[in-house]
Amino acid sequence: MKFAQIIDFETQRIDEVRDLMRTYEEQARSQGRTGAPTARTLLRDRANPGRYLAVVEFESHEAAMANSSAPETSALAEQLSALMTRPTVYTDCDVQDE
Repeated sequence: MKFAQIIDFETQRIDEVRDLMRTYEEQARSQGRTGAPTARTLLRDRANPGRYLAVVEFESHEAAMANSSAPETSALAEQLSALMTRPTVYTDCDVQDE
């Protein structure tokens, strides 16, 4: 079953966040890393322009957990954390319908 994670965060440095995410995704593809996200959508809250939601999709929950435990993912999370204005909130979801 496909799996998605919603990452709810606030930042005033969204361009830096985007750059880090693009670099991470390009490296994952070039290295052929298994478990990497299959899609990512970035949403901005219209009522709170500093708040964003990233919807990150994976082939399965197991793939997401493998990705989560990768050293590259831990390094990315640390870099992203420095750009946030509040702690990040994660919501794990099973994809029911597309």
